[in-house]
Amino acid sequence: MDFTFTEEQQAAVEAARAIFSDVAPDGAPSPALTPGAVAEDIDRQLWHELARTDLLGLTLSPDHGGAGLDPIALCLVLRESAKVLARVPLLESCAVATAIERYGDRTLAAELLPRAGRGELILTVGANGRSGHDPAELAVSARPYGAGDGASEGAGEGEADGSAGGSGWVLDGVQSAVPWAQAADWIAVPAHTASGRPVLALVPRTRDGVTLADQVSTNGERLAEVRLDAVRVEARELIDAAGCWDWLRSLLTTGTCALALGLGERVLAMTAEYTGKREQFGFPVATFQAVAVQAADRYIDLRAMEATLWQAAWRISTDTGGPLPAAGDVAVAKIWASDGVRRVVQTAQHLHGGFGADTDYPLHRYHAWAKQIELSLDPAAAHEEALGDLLAAHPLG
Repeated sequence: MDFTFTEEQQAAVEAARAIFSDVAPDGAPSPALTPGAVAEDIDRQLWHELARTDLLGLTLSPDHGGAGLDPIALCLVLRESAKVLARVPLLESCAVATAIERYGDRTLAAELLPRAGRGELILTVGANGRSGHDPAELAVSARPYGAGDGASEGAGEGEADGSAGGSGWVLDGVQSAVPWAQAADWIAVPAHTASGRPVLALVPRTRDGVTLADQVSTNGERLAEVRLDAVRVEARELIDAAGCWDWLRSLLTTGTCALALGLGERVLAMTAEYTGKREQFGFPVATFQAVAVQAADRYIDLRAMEATLWQAAWRISTDTGGPLPAAGDVAVAKIWASDGVRRVVQTAQHLHGGFGADTDYPLHRYHAWAKQIELSLDPAAAHEEALGDLLAAHPLG
């Protein structure tokens, strides 16, 4: 496999490194010392800097003011953002914008996407459903309503599935743990029609019937339970193109794997620096075989996380076929990212000794963010089961 990045992708990385070089991982209060969320808002200064350097429109076409790059470039930037624990909805906003451009209404895309690329408008997505354990689209129902006739209880079979001429849709349900929802202008909400078909609704945060209840993540960031009570959306605000939600979910998952990789790389670098300076018996502890072997194992984890990440990002970027659907490569990336990021931070805490729990040292923040990433990716065993199902459905050889 050739994972050589293009000049444009490498330029995006260099721009991201320049922006993130000024970001302090401990710029917000410590989650260990804060009873609620560490902050009420995103890092607005960083958000404006990302917009200024055109990194928010990285995956949008030039028609919408973007750079026209692919999800691989986005994952490269996300990898850099995780190294400094950047408190911005970079993944969510860029992923939803890309899905709108790829699958959504052309007029709505023309209205929203240039503003999203300039940082004037923030997008997020509810991908966790009601509990985080069931498919997100099952947590919200979408039914069409006709012009002037209210909710369409009496709609025909075609209208009940959204395939015939209603003027809009009604949404009911709950999406839990929606990231950055209080700061977002629009929330992408996966839902299901009467026939069970998944769709993606684009809902303004201030739309009638939308209520937000504060939640707090493991790493101390502010989340929201988004409740939709008979929320009406226009026909153009609902994307019913086949494969839209599956593609967006794969992009969100792959982007989360990129965050896991960047965080793990930074934590291993911190561990190497600490063990290279910490001495016992007159020697740096990094020279002890037991320490070196543990660090080497975590390096191998990171390289496996990297290889599987770029394979998954390449599949969803190019729509290239293979013996398994792209979901198989995404599942493999999740297996390595979920287990790998946990092992990296656990080893780092062990090799740092008590210093790793010192709230004046940033390692405990990386540990909290790693646990949040691990939880959002779900256990590796679940992805192994999904991969097994794909192998059973698509026998190799």
